Amino acid sequence: MRLPARSGSLAQIRRRLARAASGRAVVVGIPLLWLLLFFLVPFLIVLKISFSTALLAMPPYAPLLEWVGHHIAALRVHLSNYQLLWSDPLYLDSLLYSVRVAAGSTLCCLLLGYPMALAIARAAPARRPLLLMLVILPFWTSFLLRVYAWIGLLKDDGVINNVLRSLHLIHQPIVMINTTFAIYVGIVYSYLPFMVLPLYANLEKHDGALLEAAADLGAHPWRAFWRVTMPLSLPGVMAGFLLVFIPAVGEYVIPSLLGPANQLMIGRVLSTEFFENRDWPVASAVAIVLLLLLLAPIVIFQRYHNRELEAER
Repeated sequence: MRLPARSGSLAQIRRRLARAASGRAVVVGIPLLWLLLFFLVPFLIVLKISFSTALLAMPPYAPLLEWVGHHIAALRVHLSNYQLLWSDPLYLDSLLYSVRVAAGSTLCCLLLGYPMALAIARAAPARRPLLLMLVILPFWTSFLLRVYAWIGLLKDDGVINNVLRSLHLIHQPIVMINTTFAIYVGIVYSYLPFMVLPLYANLEKHDGALLEAAADLGAHPWRAFWRVTMPLSLPGVMAGFLLVFIPAVGEYVIPSLLGPANQLMIGRVLSTEFFENRDWPVASAVAIVLLLLLLAPIVIFQRYHNRELEAER
């Protein structure tokens, strides 16, 4: 009499395991499908175009496979686009300038965002939602409008220069618009929330008893911060660094509106090659090199994060 009951219970367990496996497959499969359609496929298309040559046709690039006979296809791969990137100083200078501006802007976001995130994390729980709302409040306004607003603030007859002259602090306007300084200001203002939010998510989880224990052992608050809070917040720092640095390298709108005309960032170079010069192969090669460059900090962060997880275990 017990065998049917056992077989029935085994069948129920198998059905539950099957449903759980199918649920996991759906949860994992949807992001994988998304990455396949909107990352891997476009990446392969751009990679293919980068090994082609430009043509005055539609599409404006030569196919990689050319039929020599009725049944013979010749693969024509050109490396001249990648060679041009290293031989022409325009592309290398633009790439280095973009990395330098992005790294400096990310450092400024860290210096400003860390105290903000720490203050929010240590604020009273009832006040945290309001403070977080103030951080994300700029996102309620169009990104383009916010960048245009900085033009009115930074130009020679803008708000900042007019206030300084009214206070008799300056006699001639300070040139701020169309400079590298304006690019830094625009990027830091636009991407600061991307640094604050992951830092807050990390700092909010810290156990306050650790700081109390450091104080009981005679550690000064600054020493306790550097020995306890800062090491524990490094995953949040790395996450914020990636969220700011990666989009800042390829930024197009802010350098176009606020930056100097004689110094191009890589985003403007890509736009010029695609839409003005219509040299899609060279533009694709620039995009591939930029993507490979940005993969390096992602791989470093992933290795660091895996080590942190292994250390916690």
